[in-house]
Amino acid sequence: MTKEYNVTLIPGDGIGQEISAATQRVIAATGVKINWEVQEAGADVIEKFGTPLPETVLKSIRKNKVALKGPLTTPIGAGFRSVNVALRKELDLYACVRPCKSIAGVKSHYRDIDLVVVRENTEDLYAGVEYPGGSPEADEIIKQAKGKIRPGAAISIKPISREGSCQIVDFAFTYALKHKRKKVTAVTKANIMKYTDGLFLAVAREISRKYPQLEYEERLVDNMCMQLVQKPELYDVLVLPNLYGDIISDLGAGLVGGLGVAPGANFGQNSAVFEAVHGSAPKYKGQNKVNPVALILSGALLLDYLGEKEKSEQLYNAVIKVIAEKKAVTYDLGGTAGTSQMADEIIKKIKE
Repeated sequence: MTKEYNVTLIPGDGIGQEISAATQRVIAATGVKINWEVQEAGADVIEKFGTPLPETVLKSIRKNKVALKGPLTTPIGAGFRSVNVALRKELDLYACVRPCKSIAGVKSHYRDIDLVVVRENTEDLYAGVEYPGGSPEADEIIKQAKGKIRPGAAISIKPISREGSCQIVDFAFTYALKHKRKKVTAVTKANIMKYTDGLFLAVAREISRKYPQLEYEERLVDNMCMQLVQKPELYDVLVLPNLYGDIISDLGAGLVGGLGVAPGANFGQNSAVFEAVHGSAPKYKGQNKVNPVALILSGALLLDYLGEKEKSEQLYNAVIKVIAEKKAVTYDLGGTAGTSQMADEIIKKIKE
C-alpha cells in the first residue's frame, strides 16, 4: 500500500500561487502521495483575516508537522513584522538550512560550489526586541550604558542564549555527519561582541569536541565574506547566529547563480517548513514567467525529510537535466519557457 503524507501548503503572495502549483505537479509526478492542506497567509490576506498569519495556519502545521511555503510579502520599514520570522518563532523552527550547490547551466562566476549554511533562526537581532528613539525603554538603556550610546538613539537588543547556541551548533554537526560532510565552520564576530557572539563561539568549541570525526574551524564574519568570494571551495558546513546567517546564505546563493535556484528549509523539534527564499515579485504575478526552481528544489528537500530519499534524488536530477539542456527554462536561465512549461519539462524528465 502506497504511503500518503499530509502536508500544509502556503502558496504565498505574488508569484507564489504559480510556483506552488508547479511544485505540486512536479512532486506528484514522482509518485509520492501528498494530501495538501492549503492555508492562506501573507500581505494578501490581511483584509480577510485581520492578520498576515492566521491561527489556522499554525494549527495546520502543528498538526501535519511539515509544510511547503511559497514567498510571502513583507513591507520594508513599516507595517507588520515578517511572516517568515513569526512562523519561525511560533513553531520554534530554530534551524534554517540553505544548501548552496553549483548547477551546470546556471550562469555564475564560480563552479563546483557545494556548501551548506546552517543559520540559527529564533534569537539574535531577529528576536524583534526593539525600542524607538525617545521611548522610556530606550532612554533607560541609554542611561545604563553610561555615555556609550547617543541620546535619542533607537535600540535593538541582541539576545544569544547558551540553550539556543547549543541547539543550532549541535544541529549543524549532526547534519554534517548525516550528509557525509567533513567540516563545520563556526562564524561570529566574537572579537567585538565578546558576550553575545563570544557565548556562541564558546558553545561551538565545546560541542565540536563531541564530534572528533569532523574537522572544526572558526572564522570572523567579515573575513568569512571575503573567503567565500575568494576560495569558497574550502568550505563545507557553516554555522552562524541569525543575522550573519541571513547575510551569508544570500551570499552563498549568489555564488551558485542567485536566489532563483536556492532552496531552503527550517527545522524545529516538532515540525519543518520548506520554502523558496526569494521574494514574491508581485509585478510578475499571473504572467507565467518566473523560475520555479527554488521552490521545486525545496520540494526535493521536503521529500528527503519525509523519508522519500530516492524520489527526492529523482526530482533533483530531473531539474538539473532540464537546466543543463536549456530547452525549456525561464528567461533568467537563458530560455523562453514559462513557469508551467518548465514544470512540464521537469515532469517529463521524471517520467523518463
